[in-house]
Amino acid sequence: MNKQKTLELLKKIQSGDISPQDALTKLCTQPFDDLGYAKPDNHRELRQGIPEVIYGAGKTAQQITGIASMMLERKQSVIFITRLSEETASIVTKSLPLQYFETARIGLIGEMPKPDGIGKIVVATGGTSDMPVAEEAALTAQILGNEVTRLYDVGVAGLHRLLSRLDDIMEARVIISIAGMEGALTSVIGGLVDCPVIGVPTSVGYGASFNGVSALLTMLNSCASGVSVVNIDNGFGAGYLASMINHQQIPEAVNSENTLS
Repeated sequence: MNKQKTLELLKKIQSGDISPQDALTKLCTQPFDDLGYAKPDNHRELRQGIPEVIYGAGKTAQQITGIASMMLERKQSVIFITRLSEETASIVTKSLPLQYFETARIGLIGEMPKPDGIGKIVVATGGTSDMPVAEEAALTAQILGNEVTRLYDVGVAGLHRLLSRLDDIMEARVIISIAGMEGALTSVIGGLVDCPVIGVPTSVGYGASFNGVSALLTMLNSCASGVSVVNIDNGFGAGYLASMINHQQIPEAVNSENTLS
C-alpha cells in the first residue's frame, strides 16, 4: 500500500472531503475481484496513485464490459481503456456510458479530470502519421490530470517547424517525442531543453525502418542527455511516465522542531 496515498486518504477524512465509512471501504475492499477471466486490482490506486487501466486489445466486448462494471461497483470514478477497437467500443457503449476517442483508440468512462500536474506536458511528433500514437500519449496524460500541448508534424525534415514553437518546448516540464523512420526528432529536442524527454519510436516508415526498430535504436543511442525511451508505439507508457514526472513534488520541509536554529 502506498504510504503517500494512504496519508492523503486520512487527510481527506480530516478535512471532511470523504467520510470515515467511505475511507474504510477503500482500505478494506478485497485487493482484487475474481471474474474468472480477469482479476481487477482494487488497490492499485492506493499503492500507485492511479487506478488500474484496462488493456482492450485481445479482450471481447463482454469481458471489457464485465471488468468496467466491476470497477464502477467499486466506486472507481474514471475508467480508462486503451487499444480499444471501434467495433468493440460500439458494443460496450450499449451497456456503459463510454466515450470513445477513435484516433487514440481509447475509451473513457467518467469525466475528464481537471489538470492538477505541476506544469505542462508537450507531445511532439515527427509526422502526421505518428498521430495515433501521439493521441494515445496525449489523452493518457490528460486523463491522468495533466495539461497537454500538442505539436504535430514538426520533424527534422523541416526543422524550422519545430523551432517556430521554441516557447512551447522551453516551457514544458516533460516532453514526449514521437517519431518513426529514423527517429531523429528525439535527439534534437533532447539537445534543446532542460526537462526530461521521453522518446516513443513508432512503426511508421519504409522497409529498412523494420517496423520501428530503426527509430528505437536511434533513440536508445541518443547523445542528448536526459532522454528515456519506451517501447515501439507505446503512447500509453509515455503518457503515464510523463504524468508521474509532472506530479512529482519536492518533499515537504521537516518540522521546525527538527531543524537547526
